[in-house]
Amino acid sequence: MQTSPQAAAARTDKPHTSFIRCARFWASVLLLAVFPGSGVQAQAADPPAQSALPRPATAKNQTADAQPGRMVRNSDRRRAAKLYLASSKLFVDEHFEEAMRGYEQAAALDPESTDYRLAAEVARSHAVTALIQAAAKDRLHGDAAGARATLGHALELEPKNIQVIQHLYELGDDALLGQSRTTYEQAASTVGAAVELEPTAGVHSFHLRSDARQIIPQVFKAYGIDATVDSTVLTTHLRLDVDDVDFETAARVVGLATASFYVPLDAHHVLAARDTKENRQQFTPMEFETVYLPALNATELTDVVNLAKNVFSAQQVVSEPGSGTITIRASHSAINAFNATMSDLLDGRNQVMLEVRLIQLAHTNMRNTGVRPPQGISAYNIYAEEQSILNANQSLVQQIISSGLAAPGDTKTILGILLASGQISSSLFANGLALFGGGLTESALAPGATTLNLSLNSSDSRELDEMQLRLGDGEAATIKSGTKYPIQTSSFSSLGSSTASIAGLTGAGTSSSLSSLLASYGGSVPNVPQVEYQDLGLTLKATPKVLRNDDVALTIDLKIDALAGTTINGNPVLNNRAWSGVVTLKKGEAVEVVSEMDKSEMRAVSGMPGISEIPGLNNLTGNDTQKSSSTLLIIITPHVIRGTQAAGHSPMLHVERGPAQ
Repeated sequence: MQTSPQAAAARTDKPHTSFIRCARFWASVLLLAVFPGSGVQAQAADPPAQSALPRPATAKNQTADAQPGRMVRNSDRRRAAKLYLASSKLFVDEHFEEAMRGYEQAAALDPESTDYRLAAEVARSHAVTALIQAAAKDRLHGDAAGARATLGHALELEPKNIQVIQHLYELGDDALLGQSRTTYEQAASTVGAAVELEPTAGVHSFHLRSDARQIIPQVFKAYGIDATVDSTVLTTHLRLDVDDVDFETAARVVGLATASFYVPLDAHHVLAARDTKENRQQFTPMEFETVYLPALNATELTDVVNLAKNVFSAQQVVSEPGSGTITIRASHSAINAFNATMSDLLDGRNQVMLEVRLIQLAHTNMRNTGVRPPQGISAYNIYAEEQSILNANQSLVQQIISSGLAAPGDTKTILGILLASGQISSSLFANGLALFGGGLTESALAPGATTLNLSLNSSDSRELDEMQLRLGDGEAATIKSGTKYPIQTSSFSSLGSSTASIAGLTGAGTSSSLSSLLASYGGSVPNVPQVEYQDLGLTLKATPKVLRNDDVALTIDLKIDALAGTTINGNPVLNNRAWSGVVTLKKGEAVEVVSEMDKSEMRAVSGMPGISEIPGLNNLTGNDTQKSSSTLLIIITPHVIRGTQAAGHSPMLHVERGPAQ
């Protein structure tokens, strides 16, 4: 097979290309061989780079070149050959769109050669196929927008390509199948869609001076809508001056100016009538809608029916508790308003997570310092104490005398031996004594013990409880921390002194053991107490309310119960502390509630009257001080984890009131 020099140059330009690229290139060469053209000059052996491609010819030049009687210059043929070779390299590198544009430029320079036009069609087909494959990859990866953009570009290259159109249809089907619908929006039955107008887009200005029956058709006609005016519309002379308004604004302004309303008949026709209650009931089309509400019980369905009738003025509402459906017959606007309200109600309330931290701090300090002097002095008669000790230990005294350790009558030696042996003890000799007097009147003074105190005992304790509560909007939560204390409220006892007379039971009967059983039964009095368990400790109640700006209004009720330590008629007395308030917080802000649980201080001074009260000396006497305090710290942090209502406030609407007509 003979090949042209251009094909040989293209074949030798990239000897190491892949098999697929070479196959595509030789396919284009075969097409050129089957449809030979006038050929090209051999001087175009060196193709220019891609950046050296000349700019596309203008439409004027292409038209001039395509004239059948024009002679093709040799310079144009050489340029076309260079473009063909450069585009062939781009084709082999799979740059199909750039190759297609190069082939089209070559065909514009040399219209007598059909090879260039055929090569451009081949490159166009490959470019569209590559775009379809890229769109399929985007579709598999879930990038519907990317696939749609790629197919749109392919449709620009070849507007009548059936494969591109089919892939666009498939993307549309995927979009419809992928739309998720809530339970409320799933209709039980569909008879037909409501009539919707299709006005032309754009804005218009109106400066009209005429009666109402002529202004209404003119305004609607500007947006491609034909309006039929009912005879009830008054023929009053009006002046209408508005600039740059769309259809909805123009229709609303005309309705207010002419005291009329319109009802769509089809996409391009409306009926205008005077705005009265009778005309709205007569001309406004009614729609039926049946929706599933499977999550509601019979009572809730009844509430929904009353809502539709009383608030939205639905003419007919039928509920089916068995299937969980309701059917509404009302106007299009009333059904839309009802659907919007129900969607907000069924979407759920706001949800708040309360992070509650209970921190209890307890501090105890006990200090005992100083000298505790004797608190009393004892006086003794020496002779009486000696005789008391000797008389109490006569056996030991005889043993001492018989052993020759002491002579009879030597009482001091005998007392010394007894004390040294440890056989006797007396408080008289514990802390020392002072003797005075003589003979039988000899006496002794024994002071009490003297104590030096240097002690310090301090303790701190911390207790942390952390809880997380997930609540709905306006839902109350109660936290209890403490114990349940049993308190006897009443008791029941049998007051009867006699028992029932039962044969064989009240008497001895046939067995003597029944008599003893009866005696034990008759002597006992049953006592049944009634006990109530009282919560002691902390009781915290919190109720969050989410505001429209996502702030949280938190209602807090705090109550602390404890035993007072005293009783009345055997019943314990309780101490009660309570606090309640409302605080508004931002999302993530915390509120601190501090309660002083207990604080006590006790101080005792031990010393001598008068001396311990002298300044300077009172610090040397005994001081016993005990301090204790307990503090409860409550930190509450609200977090809005679900907000169903939009932030901000609804815009204010200006309403003009006038006399009824």
